[in-house]
Amino acid sequence: MAVRAVRGAVQLERDAADHMSEQVGALLTAVLERNGLGPDDLISIWFTATPDLHSDFPAAAAREFGLADVPLICAQELDIDGAMPRVVRILAHVESDRPRSEIAHVYLGAAAALRKDIAQ
Repeated sequence: MAVRAVRGAVQLERDAADHMSEQVGALLTAVLERNGLGPDDLISIWFTATPDLHSDFPAAAAREFGLADVPLICAQELDIDGAMPRVVRILAHVESDRPRSEIAHVYLGAAAALRKDIAQ
């Protein structure tokens, strides 16, 4: 089993705790499904949120999702002029037999524009 890193992001439509929970849950679901992973394969997850998101911690949404024993941490994304607003990003460290080239990074909805080089 190798340690792999999986990236992903989602843009929220609004800054509301229930919406963040829903969207972070959708992102985590997609990351796990597209990479053939289960919660036990997760080592840790870094979350970042753009400075315009204040309603809740993305890690709180992950706890609601059921990740009770996975180490999680949140940080604020850089405040860059012209950057996409209301974005939650993840960097998940996982155990996987997949080669690095077969790891599926997941950018949902409008966040797909952040990484046009990655086929979705």
